[in-house]
Amino acid sequence: MMANKLLCSFLAFVFYSGTVYHTNNVAAADQICGKWQSQDKNLVVQIFKEDEAFKAKIIWFDNGEGEQAMHTFTDKYNPNPALRTRKVLGMNVLENLEYSADTDSWENGIIYDASSGKHYNSCAKINKDGSLNVKGYWHFKFIGKSIRFNRM
Repeated sequence: MMANKLLCSFLAFVFYSGTVYHTNNVAAADQICGKWQSQDKNLVVQIFKEDEAFKAKIIWFDNGEGEQAMHTFTDKYNPNPALRTRKVLGMNVLENLEYSADTDSWENGIIYDASSGKHYNSCAKINKDGSLNVKGYWHFKFIGKSIRFNRM
């Protein structure tokens, strides 16, 4: 009888611990979601979760050609001719980011640069000051470019 109580207590503890870890892990992963403005204040993206991966779409940008140009600017450098007429505003530019609890970062993403029509590997991390650092790189993280965002 005592062994059964001990076993039940242990199983309850393991279940509870796993639930708390999973809940905390989900909460940590989801902290990237929301609206983020580039430090240069020329780009706003909305990061959201779809299935188990995180994505980002452009919801505002300033390319120096005025507010009206933002609504007409197309993906003219896309290597796929069929996609060159799609609007940049509302376009997904970051896909497949996966949260890594070990590094408290998002890894294995693909970022699209509409100004060149090229795709790059991507990762992201929220800094201690609350800013978001998104890096696009070619094969190696030390070869790349980072953009810093602040939460809106």
